[in-house]
Amino acid sequence: MSTIKKHSLKHNKMKDNFDIFFRRKPALMLVALRKLSKARYGSVLAKEVDCTYSHAVKILQTLEELGLVKFEKKGRIKLIELTKKGEEIAEHIDAIKRTVH
Repeated sequence: MSTIKKHSLKHNKMKDNFDIFFRRKPALMLVALRKLSKARYGSVLAKEVDCTYSHAVKILQTLEELGLVKFEKKGRIKLIELTKKGEEIAEHIDAIKRTVH
């Protein structure tokens, strides 16, 4: 693979990662997870940010890939909680949200 193509792929991945913070639902999910500072169910989180469960799952998978959330299995149920990195980003997003309101 050429150096240019590698750079292009890396740039596209970075752009996708950057974009996730500036989309409403992912940002709201991070802030919602931070507010109660306890693990949540995906279905509850989906309702809190007003999206379908399947959309929430896709967002959460991306957030997990970025190291912002982790899943903990409790029997048949997966709980979602922020990682340290996720907590820091959620804090910044919440501060921005408070500043503009």
